[in-house]
Amino acid sequence: MDRRGHWPHWSTGDTQPYMSRRSTAAALCLTLLASGSVALGARCLSPAVARCSWAALTGNGPALDVPYLGTRPAVIARMLDMAAVGPGDRVLDLGTGDGRILIAAARRGASGTGVDIDPVLISEARAAALTAGVAERTRFVAQDLFATPLSGNTVVTMFLLPRVNLRLRPRLLRELPPGTRIVSHAFDMADWAPDVTDQVSGSNLYLWRVPAAVAGEWVLDDGARLSMHQNFQILGGTLSRLGQVETLTNGVLSGSRIRFSAGGRSFEGVVNGGTIKGVGWNARRVTADSLPRTVWPKIGHSESHWTLPKSDARSPSKIS
Repeated sequence: MDRRGHWPHWSTGDTQPYMSRRSTAAALCLTLLASGSVALGARCLSPAVARCSWAALTGNGPALDVPYLGTRPAVIARMLDMAAVGPGDRVLDLGTGDGRILIAAARRGASGTGVDIDPVLISEARAAALTAGVAERTRFVAQDLFATPLSGNTVVTMFLLPRVNLRLRPRLLRELPPGTRIVSHAFDMADWAPDVTDQVSGSNLYLWRVPAAVAGEWVLDDGARLSMHQNFQILGGTLSRLGQVETLTNGVLSGSRIRFSAGGRSFEGVVNGGTIKGVGWNARRVTADSLPRTVWPKIGHSESHWTLPKSDARSPSKIS
C-alpha cells in the first residue's frame, strides 16, 4: 500500500514470484500480531475503511492512537453548524488527518490548527488547504495530540476514540476557557453529558460547552451565602439567608452562563472568575473547591460525583 492507501500491483511480466508475495503478506500479518496492532492493521489495510501511511502501518513511522477515517461532508457541515463556527473563531482539529474539517471551517471564515501524528497525512492536508485557497488561515502540524497546547482556541473538533476522548477530557476542562465549544464525531465523553446531540446519516454528533468552575462558597450583595458543588455543567447546593436554608434546583451552566432556582426565585447570571453578575443580584467568591484544576469529577471515582434527583433532571441543551 502506497502513501495514499493504494496497494502496489505487479504486471504479468513481473519477475517477483507469487510465493514471495504471499510470504511478504504473511510476514506483515505476523508483524502486526507481534506488535499488538491487529485492530489498527485491519482498519488501515482496508482503504475503504481507514487510511494510515505505510510507515505508520509497518512500524517505521509514528505510533497511532487513532487510525484516520475521513468524515463525510454532510457530517462536517453539521458539526460546524452545531458549534456555530464562523469568522473570528479559532478552531483546533485534533487528529486532523487530511485536514478536511479544518478546511471546511476556514471556508466559513474561521482560522485554526490541525494536528495529526502522521506526517504523510499532514502533507496531504497542507496541499488540500492550498488547493482550497485557505492556506493562509490554516496551519497543519505533525505532532502528538496529547502534547498539543489547547488554549487559545474557541472551538475544538474531534473524531477520535472513546479512550482518547477520556484521556483528553481533564485537559479540555482545565485548559480551555468557559464557553469553548467542543464537538465530537461518533464518540461522547462518558459521564460528561453533551449539551447538544444530533445524528446525520447514522453518525452521532456531540457538542459540549466548557462550563465555568463555580464550586465553592459565594456571598451575594445582600449578605446571603451561596454554596455550590458541580458535576460538569450540573449544579447543586444551598442558598442561606437570615438563618433560612434553601436547596438549589434546576442548576445548570452553559459556558460562563449560570442558572438556578432557590426559595421560589430564579437566578441567572454570568460568571467571570471570582464574580457572578446577574439581573438584580451579584455574588463574589469567598472560597473555592480546588479552583479550578481539581474541581472536576474524576473518572471512575463515584464519590466525587454529584447527581441531581430525578425530579430535577433535565436536558442542559435547553440553555442556548
